[in-house]
Amino acid sequence: MPPKRKVIRIHVPAVQGSLIVGNNIDVLKTLESGSVDLIVTSPPYDELRTYTGNYDVNLHDLGTEMFRVLKTGGICCLVMQDQTKNGRKSLTTFKTIIDFCDTIGFGLFETCIYKKLGNEGAWWKKRFRVDHEYIPIFVKGVRPNYFNKDPIKIPCKHANKEMTGCATRLKDGTTLESTKVTINPTKCPGTIWDYANGGDKNKLKREHPAVFPDKIPYDIIQVFCPPGGTVLDPMCGSGSTVIGAHRLGMQFIGIDIEGKYMDICRRRLEAECGLVQPVTQFAAESPEEQTAPPS
Repeated sequence: MPPKRKVIRIHVPAVQGSLIVGNNIDVLKTLESGSVDLIVTSPPYDELRTYTGNYDVNLHDLGTEMFRVLKTGGICCLVMQDQTKNGRKSLTTFKTIIDFCDTIGFGLFETCIYKKLGNEGAWWKKRFRVDHEYIPIFVKGVRPNYFNKDPIKIPCKHANKEMTGCATRLKDGTTLESTKVTINPTKCPGTIWDYANGGDKNKLKREHPAVFPDKIPYDIIQVFCPPGGTVLDPMCGSGSTVIGAHRLGMQFIGIDIEGKYMDICRRRLEAECGLVQPVTQFAAESPEEQTAPPS
């Protein structure tokens, strides 16, 4: 039986280290501008899963609030894929990227590919199996405040061997002479992040209808969040982002509109991290009583 949840009003700001049940846009309006270092989330895109509760998310309005609460140099990462309908892709991911950049004000730092093992599905004789999702990485401002890819480097196949190569090709088409180099023990994973065998055998987590490997937010947090920073997931679902943030010593704010899913997150924090974290029930006041968002 989940513990009874406290109720807060819209004029009370959500605090760091919080699990909040409520409409994410309403909750974000209570956060101070420039108070979050990193956002990692996966929106319920294109009705590819059936959720409990009201999951009609306005990504533009949510993106506007996410942009406001991020610090300059802060990063927002989405994990997304597009529905196939009537033989065509919805382009939701691409439309979201354009809207976030051209309308809201984000810059697109990079788009990484989450490599997974897809299901054949009903289209398998007429289409390719889908083995990927997109991870657009948005930045507020010119460049990230924090960037450290060392923790996610992968082993080099020919580590410590001396090889001849590195014949760089220049813009004018000419090629420099090859040189002898010693191969480093590790290398950058590039923009294709392989989680094909990264499924989590976690029964509690899989009470949620749409999950991704815990390692995705864990890796993103290591790269983009400064030590002790604040990580936000406005659609925290089974809690992968929140758990990764806690394990890495970060502050976290997890929001979900469905109490059933937030309770999965709460139970996981206790079972996997030993953290007993209360859940707050957010309740907006009537429009005439609401305070203006922080500037």
